[in-house]
Order: sequence, then C-alpha cells, then structure tokens
Amino acid sequence: MEERSKNMLSNEPREGMKKVREKTVKKRSNEEDRDRDREQIFNFNNRPAEEEEDDESEDSVYSGLEDSGSDSEEEEGSHDDGGEEEGQSQQVGNLCEKMKKKKKGGDEYEHDSSDEEDIRNTVGNIPMEWYKDFPHIGYDLDGKKIFKPIRNKDELDDFLDKMENPDYWKTVHNKQTGSDMVLSDEQVELVNRLQRGQFGDINFNEYQPSVDFFSNDVMLHPVSNRPADKRSFIPSLTEKEKVSKLVHAIKMGWIKPRRVEEDSRGRYYDLWTTEDSSILSKHRMHLPAPKTPLPGHQESYNPPPEYLFTDEERSLWEQQDPSDRKLPFVPMRFSSLRQVPSFSRFIHERFERCLDLYLCPRQRKMRVNVNPEDLIPKLPKPKDLQPFPTTQSLVYRGHSGLVRSISVSPSGQWLASGSDDGSVRFWEVCSSRCMKTVQVGGAVKSVAWNPNSSVCLLAVALDSVVLILSPSLADRQVLSSSERLLVGQQEGESSEGEGPIVWCEADGEELNQGIRLKIQHPKAVHQVAWHTKGDYLASVMPDHSSHLQVFIHQVSRRRSQNPFRKNKGLVQCVSFHPVRPYFFVATQRTVRIYNLVKQEMTKKLQANSKWISSIAVHPGGDHVICGSYDCRLSWFDLDLSTKPYKMLRHHKKAVRGVAYHRAYPLFASASDDGSVIVCHGTVYNDLLQNPLIVPVKVLRGHVITHDLGVLDVTFHPTQPWIFSSGADATIRLFT
Repeated sequence: MEERSKNMLSNEPREGMKKVREKTVKKRSNEEDRDRDREQIFNFNNRPAEEEEDDESEDSVYSGLEDSGSDSEEEEGSHDDGGEEEGQSQQVGNLCEKMKKKKKGGDEYEHDSSDEEDIRNTVGNIPMEWYKDFPHIGYDLDGKKIFKPIRNKDELDDFLDKMENPDYWKTVHNKQTGSDMVLSDEQVELVNRLQRGQFGDINFNEYQPSVDFFSNDVMLHPVSNRPADKRSFIPSLTEKEKVSKLVHAIKMGWIKPRRVEEDSRGRYYDLWTTEDSSILSKHRMHLPAPKTPLPGHQESYNPPPEYLFTDEERSLWEQQDPSDRKLPFVPMRFSSLRQVPSFSRFIHERFERCLDLYLCPRQRKMRVNVNPEDLIPKLPKPKDLQPFPTTQSLVYRGHSGLVRSISVSPSGQWLASGSDDGSVRFWEVCSSRCMKTVQVGGAVKSVAWNPNSSVCLLAVALDSVVLILSPSLADRQVLSSSERLLVGQQEGESSEGEGPIVWCEADGEELNQGIRLKIQHPKAVHQVAWHTKGDYLASVMPDHSSHLQVFIHQVSRRRSQNPFRKNKGLVQCVSFHPVRPYFFVATQRTVRIYNLVKQEMTKKLQANSKWISSIAVHPGGDHVICGSYDCRLSWFDLDLSTKPYKMLRHHKKAVRGVAYHRAYPLFASASDDGSVIVCHGTVYNDLLQNPLIVPVKVLRGHVITHDLGVLDVTFHPTQPWIFSSGADATIRLFT
C-alpha cells in the first residue's frame, strides 16, 4: 500500500508536466500558423500589377470557402486543431475578397451585414405621437426632414385592399417612416417562431453539449487559494442597519404586520332565504326611522364651563317658549356620577320619540345624481379663438384732459380723438404721431368718422354745435368727392334759417383748420352717429322737458328733421342699422327699433338694467349689445327674443362703451374699473344655433383718474386691434 501510494504521488507530477508540455506545443503551432497567414496577406497586398490582373481573371483560391462566424464552429475549433486552422483560413479568404473589392474601387461595406436594422429615421426611440401635428415624421442621416406620405385611404379602400391584395395579411405600418411595408417570408417565419416562444435563429441549438470549465481530473494545486473575506464570518452592519430601521418603523406604526384573521367567529347566514318573495315586496318601500342624536358636551354630568348657563342666560332661557329654546334642559355640573339624580324628563322624551315614530310621515325622495361639471357649458380654449388683441403696443399722448371719444377712419390709417381740453387730434395709427390738432373751443363730447371710404369727413359734437371737419388726410380723388358732398344743392340754402336747426358754413381761421360746416342745435349735443352710406348723420340731445332729443341731418342737402313727435324716456344714444333702414334709439331702460321707411316702431328690447350707457349693432344686423352703468353688458338676439340672450357681469364698475369688430367675431366693453374686456362672439347662419360667447382677454393699462377709467373703445376696421381712450388723457392701442 505504501509503495502504491508512492507510485501514485510520483505519477501525478509526471502527468501534470506532460499536459503542460502538450498545451505549450499546441499554442506554439497556433502562433506559427497565424504568423504564416499574416505573411501571405502581406505578400498578397504587395504583389505587382501583372499578378493582380491575372488574379482578377482567375478565380480566387479562397472563393470556395464559406464564412466562419458561428459560435458552434469556433467552439469546435477550440477543441480540434484542424478545425481551428480551417476557420482561420476561411477568415483569411474573406479578408482577401474584401481587399480585392476595395482595390477594384467598390464599396467594402456594400455587402456588409449587421445585426442592427438600417433605420433611416434618426429621431430615436421616442413616441411617434409627438409628430402627429407636424407635416414631417423625423429626420434622416443628413438632418433633412422626412415628410409624411399622403394617405388618402379610407375604410372602404382598406376593405377593398383586404379583399383583393394577397399580401394584406403580412403588410404592417412603419410608424417611423409612415409607410406600409410587406414582410418577407423569413420575417414572417421569425415572427411565428417568436410567438411560439422559440429562438429567433433557426440554426441555434439550445440543447448543445455544455463544456465544463473545470476538468474531471483532480488538480494538484487549487484554482484559487485566496483566504476568505473577513465579512464572510462577521455579521453584516448594513443588514443590521436595515433591520433596525424596519423594527423602528413597525414600532412607530408606519409598517403594520399582516394580521391573521381568526376563523373562530361565527359565520352569518340569511334567515329569510326560505321566505316568500311576495311578503318581502310589501315592505320594499319601508324606511328606517331616523336615529336619535347622540348626547353632546352639554348633557354631560360634568360639562366644560363654557356650556354652563350664566344667570342672564338662564333667565332668558326661562322666558323663552319651549319650542324656541335651543336646549330642552339646563346643563348642570356634579362632582361625581353618584350624585346625578334621575332624569325628570325621561318619560316625556320617550313619549315624544314614540309620537315621532308613528305620527311623522316619512317618504323616499328620489335624488338625481348630477355632476356639477356637466352643468357648466364646455367652452373652447381662448388659444383656439385667436386672433384677438392681447398686448399693449402704442400709447398716444398729447391731450391734457379726459379723452371722451375716439374714432378710426375707414381705411384704418388715421385715428381721431376728442378731449375735454377743447381739441380734436388726428393721429397716424402705426406710428402714434399726431398729424394735426384742431382747437374747437369747447369740451368735445363725441367724434365720428364718416364710414364711407370715398369721402374723408369727421363729425364733432361740442356744446350745442356739430362740426363737420375735412382733415385733408387723403388723396385728391377722396378730397374732391368730400368737397362735392359738402357743397350740396344750393336750392336748400333758403330753408337754412327755418326750424330749431341752423346750418352755416365756416370761414376765416376755422376754415383754415379744416372746419367746413357748423350745425347749430337748440341744446347740448352728447352723441353723433353716421349712417353706413355716409350722407345721413344723427345727433342726440338728452332732455326730459323737450321732444327735440334726436335729429337726423342730411349733409348733401343740408336738411334736418326730427323723426319723433315725442320721446318716451331720456334718450342716451342712437345707431343706424348697417344693412336695413332701421334706427335704434336707446333710452335709460329700453332699446326701441324704428323702421324709417314705414315710420313705425318694429321692436322694443328690454335691457333689464337701470341705466343704458352705450349701444353697438353687429355688422350682420341681427344682434345688439348694450352697456349699462350698473356694470352689465346685455347681448340681444333680435330673431330670438326682446329680452337679453346673455347677461355678462364681468366688470366691477360702470360700463362706458361697447363696440363690435367689422370683420372678426369680436366685441369689447370698456369700464370705469380701468379694464377693457375682449370677448369672442361667433354668430352662426343656422338660426337654430345660438351665438357662441367666450371672454378671451382682459386688457389693462389705463390709470383710474377721478373715479373714471376707460371712456371709449373702438376696433380697427381691418386688423384685430382695439383702441381705448381713458380719463388719464391717453389713447392706447392693443394688438
């Protein structure tokens, strides 16, 4: 036995040395083969040109070899020397083929294969919904936009394609390129294999023999003789800290351990499973009696001091009727529960409870569960209703008093303003430059530009005079047509002095300033308004004691007439209908609509406000808005009712002015709170659909002076801009 063990010990080192020697020889042979291959490649690259031509005509010696790139062949080569040499020679052949192609001028990456997919769209792995609002779907490798293909397919085309196209079942939509692609047979087979839970590569062998990392032979020396770590036999401090945190959380109640529910409790069962359903149906409407309220602090035998009655409260409680008392008893305090006497009203309370139970009727009330958000109308977002004015762009400074009235020329180039400083100023809209100033010698109440674009005239109301100005801010053709309108028919001059209205021409210094006509009224004029065609002009003189409150003047014939024999109420403002021969007259509480051709009243609108301040008519003519001094704005639909369709109470102080835009669905209101509120008001051609009214913007900028804010507001005729004049002697443009 001792000799046999000695022989075994002597044989083990010999066998180990023999294996080390064999591995060294194998490694040297592999290195020699690799050096030999490199030398062949070097000689192949540095050969003369004649040999290259000959090689091009002949087949390469490596052309018949296949590419060795699979894992199985490499693993076989690691065990077999012959397989390894064959794999290396195949690699050399492929390398030579690529070099030949490169020398011929071809692209070495033309037939290169890669595991990654060739993606033209370089946006990366992002949700493609981000590009749904853009015309492109991403960017290519050069940074240029990849535009979406035009998809005109509807459901009918899709159904026909499904019936007729044999490749429809394997056509998929590529979201990154926006196009449809047909899967090849290999791709369909790959998808099927993945759906069945198999490997994607059909050549992959999942049951290939495993190679043991360690051999079965017991080695003399261990693979690793590193001493064990200290942490392997010492308790972990990190785990100790985690456990202490969990214990602390359980103690504090943050983590509650699972409770094991005991099954010892009795199980419940239905007593009435065998009962007849007809008996239960009789008591289906049964309502349980309301429970008695639980006792509060005042009913305690030792209530807090604030619940005990004082002498005054007790005397007051005794004087009250029992039905009016808050408490049916007087709270009392006892030092211990033994000293509490029996309740004197116990039987009385039980008797009242019994009366309540069988005398008071109880009924089931059907409540409708309505979500409060469903009652609020769903309005569109202001972002979807653009354009509308949002920011202050220009400030027109120059007046020294309240700017009571402003008006924009039909072309939108000029702006006229009248102020309490006795001047009328003409501004260029785009530059806020004052082009002309006319001193009229009195506080200007109202200015109105002639809406006819073929003439250039301005009506100004101050004191008891209406002035017709020609500011000379247009071309020669417009100025000549304005002159022809002002000259009029001379035969009307004989009747100028008759009646309460006197027409006279300006002369001297007034003529040089641009004042052409002066219309004298019997009383102070507060407002002027032009007809759409530009020949007729209406003036308002509010006065309770007289029927001469409204006059209509014809400029071309220099005639004036009072359309009403008597006025019902104090007239505040007037306006002409933009299309039909209608005339709107607003008094303190109502708006009357008159037909000037038939000379009769057609409609009377009830404003539901205390004092109307201003009025504006929609360009279509079927809608009217009224502002009032009691902070309200009323929208009337003339086809719907004589009462307001909508009442807007957005302002905190009196509404001074309202205006419609000629082209855009916008209207605005100006108030003494220093703000201008712009609203979107869409009017539909369908008479069954109500107008859409949405407040979109609150514009601020004017300074409140002497409790007065914004006095007048008007829109630009062509742009979504708005002008406002205020008591701070400024005019502001919001765009």
